[in-house]
Amino acid sequence: MEWLLILKAIVMGLVEGVTEFLPISSTGHLIILGDVMNFLDKSRRDVFEVAIQLGAILAICWEYRARLISVVQRLPSDPKARGFVLNLLIAFMPAAVMGVIFISAIKSLLFYPIPVACALVVGGFLILWLEKREHVIRVHSVDDMTPLDAFKIGCAQCLALIPGTSRSGATIMGGLFFGFSRTTAAEFSFFLAIPTMFAATFYDILKHRELFEPSDFGLMAIGFVSAFISALLVVRALMKFIANHSFIVFAFYRIALGLLLLGLSFSGIVNFSAA
Repeated sequence: MEWLLILKAIVMGLVEGVTEFLPISSTGHLIILGDVMNFLDKSRRDVFEVAIQLGAILAICWEYRARLISVVQRLPSDPKARGFVLNLLIAFMPAAVMGVIFISAIKSLLFYPIPVACALVVGGFLILWLEKREHVIRVHSVDDMTPLDAFKIGCAQCLALIPGTSRSGATIMGGLFFGFSRTTAAEFSFFLAIPTMFAATFYDILKHRELFEPSDFGLMAIGFVSAFISALLVVRALMKFIANHSFIVFAFYRIALGLLLLGLSFSGIVNFSAA
């Protein structure tokens, strides 16, 4: 395995872990970075990007392990525990169904830097709009959620099928729009990531398993570890950050990055791949 390829896998993992739970689109960043670094061929890179998400999601499982274990233990006797699991399943279903139906078309048309750049800009302005509107808190904790609340968040998560939108951004900002507190919106987004990303990872790996080469599994292991460590650090920092700050800084970052990418492309300074 070439050392440069190993270094690229580490960088991809770090970027995945850092961006997965921030409202700035991990998939979008990986598409752009993979294209710029010429990391693997596109088909293998797409599967690699999905596979290393498992490292980020296991970071969530580790960070909230006490809560998850408690829910499992209380399932037989505690209605709140059963309600929590039911809400996760309800929120998971819309994106799961839409993903199975449309993901192939979306990947063929939108998994390229320019569509990602456009989605980053549009999403940034949406975050600015959501942060400027009056925020009336109706749901103060994950346990306060109703099945209808879960379904609304699940519908919001469908937007994340568009690369550059951000799964965490769609669910967190959707939560704010529907009256969740900031910490509740972020926590439910993290919990919802567990079934969503596990399903997406294994579905993509099984569907495209014939594309793998023996060296890919070593690269995935490297990216996995890199994503796990960086995601664990980011999740802890994000929960502290949102306790006293809005998401406006992420909106400006998205807009600036998207406009920079579009400028570099249209000026001819960087030649991104195109569908």
